Amino acid sequence: MRIDLITIFPNCLDDYFSVGILARALKKKIWSLKYHNPRQFSKDKHKSVDDRPFGGGAGMVMMAEPLIKTILKIIKGGNPSSPRLRRARKIIMLTPRGKKLTQKKLQEYSKLDQLIIICGRYEGIDERVVKFVDEQISIGDYVLSGGEIAAGCLIDGVIRLLPKVAGNAESIKDESFSDGSKKEYPQYTRPEILKINKKMMAVPKVLVSGHHTKIATWRNKKRHLV
Repeated sequence: MRIDLITIFPNCLDDYFSVGILARALKKKIWSLKYHNPRQFSKDKHKSVDDRPFGGGAGMVMMAEPLIKTILKIIKGGNPSSPRLRRARKIIMLTPRGKKLTQKKLQEYSKLDQLIIICGRYEGIDERVVKFVDEQISIGDYVLSGGEIAAGCLIDGVIRLLPKVAGNAESIKDESFSDGSKKEYPQYTRPEILKINKKMMAVPKVLVSGHHTKIATWRNKKRHLV
């Protein structure tokens, strides 16, 4: 999978993607990440990509032209004449106004060949950019300084679903929200009895019973109580 990230802070997520399973998948070329700075299409000497909002109001708004030209450059570089690529690409704008990101949506994205993700800043993005976008996505009902952290969440959630990324493919199938609704059951590991501040904390007996049917029943019951 190819990820193209439009941001005024290139390489902002490199540290995060330099560790763990996503780093290993990046090294194996299961996926790729490329940054695109819309300042390359700025028309003034300061490389400005924001301006005052029409109608007044606090803050600044990201300008449409630099973002649109960046999108078009990425698409042109990705061979837009390919019917397969047109079907297997999504252009996503991260915004608090967008649809809530879900595990089902991540699974949908994981089947694509390319994601182009636009990271907003300031008070928002010129609405004319929306005409060049397939979907507007939000990671929650709160506001961040920019879309880069939200993009990191989306990318992490998508890439870990790709074949050969997770060490144990079964863990992906049976985790929280894997079927769109269920949550994962409580997990325990060694030691069986843990003593902290004179308090004894034991693993539920059913999990050390070796009775697989009872364990499955317990887990199924607990996942609905979380």
